[in-house]
Amino acid sequence: MNTEELLARRKKHAAHSNLHYYEKPFHPVKAQGTRIWDADGKEYLDAIGGIVSISVGHNHPKVKAALKARFDEDGIQHPSVLYLSEPHVRLCEDLAAVSPEGLEHVMVTNSGSEANEYAVMAARAATGERTMLALKLGYHGGTQLTLNLCGHSTWKFKGQPFGEVAHAIQPDCYRCPFGKEKTSCGLECAKEVENTIQTVTHGKIAGIIVEPIQGVGGFVEPPVEYHAEVYRIVKKYGGMYISDEVQTGIGRTGESFFAITQSGITPDMITMAKSLGNGAPVGAVVMSEECSSALVGKTHFNTFGGDPYQALQAAMTLEIMAEENLMENIKVQGTFLKEGLLALQEKYSLIGDVRGRGLLVGMELVTDRETKAHATAETARMMEETRKRGLLIGKGGLFGNVIRLAPPYTITRSDCEEILRILDESFQALG
Repeated sequence: MNTEELLARRKKHAAHSNLHYYEKPFHPVKAQGTRIWDADGKEYLDAIGGIVSISVGHNHPKVKAALKARFDEDGIQHPSVLYLSEPHVRLCEDLAAVSPEGLEHVMVTNSGSEANEYAVMAARAATGERTMLALKLGYHGGTQLTLNLCGHSTWKFKGQPFGEVAHAIQPDCYRCPFGKEKTSCGLECAKEVENTIQTVTHGKIAGIIVEPIQGVGGFVEPPVEYHAEVYRIVKKYGGMYISDEVQTGIGRTGESFFAITQSGITPDMITMAKSLGNGAPVGAVVMSEECSSALVGKTHFNTFGGDPYQALQAAMTLEIMAEENLMENIKVQGTFLKEGLLALQEKYSLIGDVRGRGLLVGMELVTDRETKAHATAETARMMEETRKRGLLIGKGGLFGNVIRLAPPYTITRSDCEEILRILDESFQALG
């Protein structure tokens, strides 16, 4: 299909809020494994996994075979959870099996936004309180409630209400709001959560929602001890702890299936999406008995949440991860990739910080390492330079100056070497 013609059609009828990543809109038409081809036949290495969503690789043969078999058998496409569906039940069982002990109940949704909406509703129902805490630079979705939780002005709209949500300072070790160093701080950022509760609430809260590593915020990575301290504080004031793992979950960080367990705590709820469906529109909440039972007595279900084809693809994703030992590959290739980024940091002063875990790594670009001035324009140019060379990357951060890498879990050593080579060439091209 002609790209210019398609673009003209999109401009005429698609919503104005639909934006493009690149100066010249990218038109992908085919994908396999870690590779994508555009309408002109050019091949790209996908180092951002769609939007941090491709886990077991584009069009994995086992996923294709399972979906095709269901179509060939005329399997029902839409029973909804008002009826029994084996893929839905199977996914619930599989997620409960990989979740921390005590999180045994699963709500399957269409997206991460919806999963976070459900978790907040459960926290409020379980505690009888209304005030939720979130973090500055946090991002939890694009719905009305989740944009209230959002800590970025760039995502919020004029006239949007800001009810019953309080924001605490983000735990940004590179740009510490308290002027501390990561190796010697007193977790002042965590203590600020308690100060927020004491000063802007009536002393009790429904809960807090926190990403183990802030995704849209620019892969902002706090010390793992941060979450344990925040958990202690939240429990002191009667709240529920929601770990938003839409980007960090499903093994993305390499060390554990959900990143929060590396902090030694079990949250009351974990939300997820993106990598769970390997590209399918599916999310979920795993929760405690207390949170799940708090919603009994009201009619609440999701028209498309748990639909068999999406649930089957998510269940197949978990199965493939286990069969192909992809958690180990995430650790191995993630370590190699991050070491390569650190080497590039030594070479290019434009790279102010390298951070992240597993296959969720990023570089914050700055025009001056002393002042840490945001290199927003340079980051946009890097997007274009890497695309020219056949590499797809992402960007994030409040000022759009963080290069984000989140490739499929099936990535190989040669893929990682190619990523590092193209990044090197692209930095050189920036001059």
